[in-house]
Amino acid sequence: MPDDNEGAPRPAAGEKSSLPEGHSPVGSLRPEPERTPEIEGKNTWITRALDWIERVGNKLPDPAMLFLLGLILTWIASWLLGGLDFTDLHPQPEGRMVVQNQLTGSALAAFLAGMVHTFVTFHPLGVVLVALLGVGVAEHTGFINAGLKGLLGLTHKSLLTPMLILVACMSHTAADAGYVLVIPLGGIIFYAAGRHPLAGIAAAFAGVSGGFSANFIPSSLDPLLQGLTQESAQMIAPGLEINVLCNWWFTSASTLLVILLGWFLTDRVIEPRLEDTPVELEEGDEIPQMDALTATERRGVLAGLLTIVVCIAILVLVTWPAGSPLRAPSGEITVREAPLMQSIVPLIFLFFVFPGMVYGYVAGTVKSHRDIIAGMSRAMKTMGYYIVMAFFAALFIEALIDSNMGALIALKGAAFLQALGWPAWVTIVGIILLTAVINLLVGSASAKWALLSPIFVPMLMQVGISPELIQAAYRVGDSTTNIITPLMPYFPLIVVFSQRYYKRTGIGTLVSMMLPYSIVFLAVWTIFLLAYWGLGIPLGLEASYVYP
Repeated sequence: MPDDNEGAPRPAAGEKSSLPEGHSPVGSLRPEPERTPEIEGKNTWITRALDWIERVGNKLPDPAMLFLLGLILTWIASWLLGGLDFTDLHPQPEGRMVVQNQLTGSALAAFLAGMVHTFVTFHPLGVVLVALLGVGVAEHTGFINAGLKGLLGLTHKSLLTPMLILVACMSHTAADAGYVLVIPLGGIIFYAAGRHPLAGIAAAFAGVSGGFSANFIPSSLDPLLQGLTQESAQMIAPGLEINVLCNWWFTSASTLLVILLGWFLTDRVIEPRLEDTPVELEEGDEIPQMDALTATERRGVLAGLLTIVVCIAILVLVTWPAGSPLRAPSGEITVREAPLMQSIVPLIFLFFVFPGMVYGYVAGTVKSHRDIIAGMSRAMKTMGYYIVMAFFAALFIEALIDSNMGALIALKGAAFLQALGWPAWVTIVGIILLTAVINLLVGSASAKWALLSPIFVPMLMQVGISPELIQAAYRVGDSTTNIITPLMPYFPLIVVFSQRYYKRTGIGTLVSMMLPYSIVFLAVWTIFLLAYWGLGIPLGLEASYVYP
């Protein structure tokens, strides 16, 4: 990347630009070059396919209604198959497995009496809400935003692309902050560096959404998926507990993979392809700027980072002694019986609350404790839809358990897979590809996994595949096609961000730009998981590849 534009001032509206060809000045009247159908995204097979996907996806019921329909279908199936004995398929011969009719008077009465308990004890609900209470404080006070801006602002131009993708991956820790902060910043910093802003948006979008399950830092997604995986695994293994960080090592290693792939694709494929795409800001448009951190914000970020270091030091000091109450009775730290492992979600909460509070008071964004509570309240407002969805998901999964329909599907499916005789790696690839396709229609990671985990997890456990590996495979498939589906909730927002630099950006334009990321991520990340598995590298804490 040339350095001759570094530090050069941006031309004012209507002035001649010194940018290279393809980077039109603000207010330029130069006619746009003829656009090819592939670039414009009109009348191409991609656009036609996406139009079909959009039509089909829009006809699907809301995910919450899908769970309600699943509940009703489970009841009907339990009535039709009531009394069916499938003990011969059960791995524990002493346990008699019979389909229980859920439409009897006593079953319906028990359903009504236990509805509240089923909902409030739904494992994913509490862990997600607690984690996001802390994230909400750090986001509300500005600590997360300031930290991301500071990290990008200190980056040399030669490392701009990998640093942007790294920050995009790390932004998952703050829920959806990456979509509204990092992606528009990607366009701004690329434009300020004399590079094509759409390439910056593409790189950031690839990291935030295409690499959604790649992160060095645990996020609220970890307990969310783990909770659903554990609920599903307990259909056939009651009492089985899965570590919240069961995929941590894999997602950390995946971060490096996503950065390297995104770096290569952005600099070697995407940006060269955008050379003929003019950048035009109409006269009177506000020129986007990436403002540097103020002195107060810098002091706040340093204070927040110091708080994190102090929190880590305190945690190490408390857990270091052999008799630490955070250790398991055996003295180990990373086993699931250790209180430390059972406290991962509260630790996520604390490691966001304290730095966020300190930043807020130092930077002046917090005046009193009411501002802290406001941050938590704001985070909970964004979770309203998730709570509704969790209500119906909890009832659906409970019905699968009480009726034994979940166990029946799992055992029948396992018998079918065993009869096929496919290698385990073929099954894992199949899960990744199926998830990637379903992701084009159902964008929510939690909604998809709540639907799929009660089927995949018990079924594949019966053929010896661990819940942790099944979850890792799901995460790969779920991430890679986010960036090419118009049904992803933030997809229209990315189109709007892109239109600031190229007014005719549409769905086809954005998808044609992101398709190379999606294809390469899906192929290479799948191979990476298989190689990771083949080498026997641990997926995460207390994670295995086989069950039992």
